[in-house]
Amino acid sequence: MKAAVIVFPGSNCDRDVQVALTQSLQRLDGGTAPLMVWHKETDFDAVDLIVLPGGFSYGDYLRCGAVAAHSPAMREVVHRAGQGVPVIGICNGFQVLTESGLLPGALIRNASLRFVCRDVSVRVETSQSLFTAKYETGQVIRIPVAHHDGNYVADPEQLERLEGEGRIAFRYCDEAGDLTSDANPNGSARNIAGVFNAAKTVLGMMPHPERLADPQLGGSDGRALFDGLVEALS
Repeated sequence: MKAAVIVFPGSNCDRDVQVALTQSLQRLDGGTAPLMVWHKETDFDAVDLIVLPGGFSYGDYLRCGAVAAHSPAMREVVHRAGQGVPVIGICNGFQVLTESGLLPGALIRNASLRFVCRDVSVRVETSQSLFTAKYETGQVIRIPVAHHDGNYVADPEQLERLEGEGRIAFRYCDEAGDLTSDANPNGSARNIAGVFNAAKTVLGMMPHPERLADPQLGGSDGRALFDGLVEALS
């Protein structure tokens, strides 16, 4: 399996994702570290997975992810996503995916108007995707968040469509798995923490699985996401 991580000016989780994926690749596939693709590149090797990492692409000017969505590399990402290449956007990467039209909705300022950086409980809404196949539906995992604009919004019809089509990947919850306002760190509609495109080949999520993918980091609940991708795409 070959993967690529798109690196924008202001990305700060690109190396974290590279390390997490490399650990899974070396253990399960024998593959090499993901390509690190600079935002100006328009032509890079064929890959089985593309990752848009967290950070503050282009300094979050205009809107978070708005400038990155029009970068040369993203034009290629959009093209390959249209051909079925799986894409995952984490935190700022999720914002880029909505700004580029690969995912519906938008990420706006947190309801508290404050930057939130802490571990949260997240409920896996479906295991029926290559991104979540190593989790159980309804499983509660602990993953960090770190964002100022993570409040997911969409119009009522779109929210109903996401529900009806099983396209909500993760929701913020309490440790028991209950969806409460106190467990929602940013005010996201329906406690949404991650969504799929219609084909479930594109995933955007605000929590950072790469930050808890190794016991040495204090937890490994994020590991299953990367292991599952390697197993599915190898």
